[in-house]
Amino acid sequence: MATNRSGAGDPARTLALLWGVPTAPAAGRRGPRQAHSPAEIATAAVELADAEGVEAVTMRRVAQALGLSPMALYTYVPGKAELLDLMLDTVYARMPRSTPADDGWRARATAVADDNLALHRAHPWMAAVPTSRPPLGPGLMAKYEYELRALAGTGLDDVELDAALTHLLGFVQTCARMAADERAARQDSAMSDEQWWAGNAELLARVFDPERYPTAARVGAAAGAAHGGAYSPSHAYEFGLGRVLDGLAALIRDRGEE
Repeated sequence: MATNRSGAGDPARTLALLWGVPTAPAAGRRGPRQAHSPAEIATAAVELADAEGVEAVTMRRVAQALGLSPMALYTYVPGKAELLDLMLDTVYARMPRSTPADDGWRARATAVADDNLALHRAHPWMAAVPTSRPPLGPGLMAKYEYELRALAGTGLDDVELDAALTHLLGFVQTCARMAADERAARQDSAMSDEQWWAGNAELLARVFDPERYPTAARVGAAAGAAHGGAYSPSHAYEFGLGRVLDGLAALIRDRGEE
């Protein structure tokens, strides 16, 4: 079973862990008093993921960081799947929330998007974790409540509110994933995009026929000159966010509330 996604563990045990619901010990067994809290375990796992990626997070590595044996860690957390949900809910609970520029829904939605992009930048491993079954812990629920309110008063019904927020956050996650890919390519090649294209310019000039692909040649040259490479994460985010908000504005106008 894949564990590098949310919701892959046992739902009952995961929810009990996230909400601090005590579970009954095995019959006839009494373990030692636990010395670490779920927050401490999550912090150690998040720090490991931030430094080395989510693939580096294993029960053994987290146990070592806490000074525990791997078997002892299982008395706190059932397994890697539940640990990942605990990590996600922890970063959701701790994420900073910025104050929007004004009280309008567009400024509030922009603040939500910017906060989530900052969260992904602080924890790059999050963009690679599918969350189709999100951890329904206190951190996520507080985040969901706060972000839904950004679109309150727009005239959207409850289903549309949920869909609008999902659409906005999905855009942010895509941008975060592409930005992470761009950083990885730069690190792997030890070159910026501009350096990479300059180093391959002679070969590209021999194989690329601008007369056959005139539109691509013109647009690609203009974009490359503007961004210093084939892709600019910051421009993609700023341009795309504006279009996402424009689309929501059209929907809100249709509801007669804007």
